[in-house]
Amino acid sequence: MRNILLGVSGGIGACKSVLFASALKKAGFCVQVILSEAAQKFVTPLSFQALTHERVWQDFDQVESAMGHIELARWADLLLIAPSTAHTFAKCAHGHGSDLLSCLYLATTSPVVMVPAMNPSMWQHPAVQRNHALLQQDGVHFWGPVEGSLACGEQGLGRMMEIEDLLKKVQAFKGAYASA
Repeated sequence: MRNILLGVSGGIGACKSVLFASALKKAGFCVQVILSEAAQKFVTPLSFQALTHERVWQDFDQVESAMGHIELARWADLLLIAPSTAHTFAKCAHGHGSDLLSCLYLATTSPVVMVPAMNPSMWQHPAVQRNHALLQQDGVHFWGPVEGSLACGEQGLGRMMEIEDLLKKVQAFKGAYASA
């Protein structure tokens, strides 16, 4: 496993994802980033491009010369969505291919990992927990959320995992899927 598609959905955790992309690159992974429209309100494509030395994908117009989203989905050894918001959970759990990230989720045959990041009340909401269960039934792996201080000022379960912990998980996952 070498090629990682890093999907970034719109939450404050997107700020951590910039540094996470850099850590993945330094660890020897090829990283291409897909930014949701909402993520672009928190981070810029240029930040990811500078750290990964790869083009950053934001919408269909960039990839659709010849069903490019399918090629991008096939390129990936792992689709890792960090942060993964309640909105992203819902779109993926119910098969809504309404943007590039959700279409890549639907098109990939690679393992998928979601890294939840949201307010503890959102995380505990029955609708989010139903979507979480549906995604698990579909084979999605989840790393987190973890307990801690959140950007909203609250404490609780909902924080995105720290970069070092995520990198360790990717490296362990790489070994688990090396023969796949």
